[in-house]
Amino acid sequence: MVKSRISARRRPLLLGVSAALLAPALLAACGAHGTPLAAGDAAQPSATPSASTSTTPSGSGSSSIAARPTPSGVSSSPFASPSQTPGGAGSTAATTTPSAPATGATTPSAPGSGASRPTGGQHTPAPATHVLAHTASGGRTVALTFDDGPGPATGQVLDLLAKYDAKATFCEIGDNAEANPAAVKRIVAEGHRLCDHTVDHPQPMHTQSHQQQVAEIADAKTQIENAAGGNAQITWWRAPGGDFTAENEKIGADQGMKSLGWSVDPRDWSRPGVQSIVNTVEQHLRPGSVVLMHDGGGDRSQTVAALKQLLPWMVAQGYTFDFPQS
Repeated sequence: MVKSRISARRRPLLLGVSAALLAPALLAACGAHGTPLAAGDAAQPSATPSASTSTTPSGSGSSSIAARPTPSGVSSSPFASPSQTPGGAGSTAATTTPSAPATGATTPSAPGSGASRPTGGQHTPAPATHVLAHTASGGRTVALTFDDGPGPATGQVLDLLAKYDAKATFCEIGDNAEANPAAVKRIVAEGHRLCDHTVDHPQPMHTQSHQQQVAEIADAKTQIENAAGGNAQITWWRAPGGDFTAENEKIGADQGMKSLGWSVDPRDWSRPGVQSIVNTVEQHLRPGSVVLMHDGGGDRSQTVAALKQLLPWMVAQGYTFDFPQS
């Protein structure tokens, strides 16, 4: 609905007349001592968890970016399609397109490849059409994915995965991989897969020029390959905040990579509490799900603690661990 605008000069007069006409009705409805409820007071939304600030980890490697939100809801995937939606009791197929990153997304301190951020007007890009959000094998399998690393929690995540013989896909920031090659080499040596998550996680990605997006995707792939020692095959790339478009999907394809989305998102980046992360995954996991979590980008102690509960639960539910479609 379009609201009519009233000039500043006429507004006091109109407000005065409205108050005079409405006052008796309000008093009659509420009683002489009643106070009418202000509009919207009964439906104030709860505050959105704030993104964590960038941290400098001690020990192995550093994290160059802050935690960033993803655009999807707690459990729904913006990438599901009838052919990709995991089956399961009560699940329904849906075709949706990625939404813009959630309000409060932080901006990296330094753009990739030295390019400056665009300042032009916003535009609505054509949506991507081939974002993967299902396991390769299907059936009672789950693909675990971890974004924004390597970070201070990467070693702990790897230790837990090894305990349950679980394989996962690590969507890495190029700058972080370059700063911590030992972690990248360990990921590959232990049988996990790597995914390109851009040089420095720009958001919203679609507002960058074509050349900037090419640099973010192509340069990150080179950084991750170099950190891995040249023995890694990078099959996928994942857009920061899930900001996939037809344009950057093609850029990734030109680099030999497919676009990797997700189907379960516990929003662990926001540190909602260990039990919240656990409950969301347990409630929404279906055969073939791709689960989004984070091993970098901030304090990931809640993610590690949740993983300690989720891995044995998944095994007890009969799930085996798989990689995403390729």
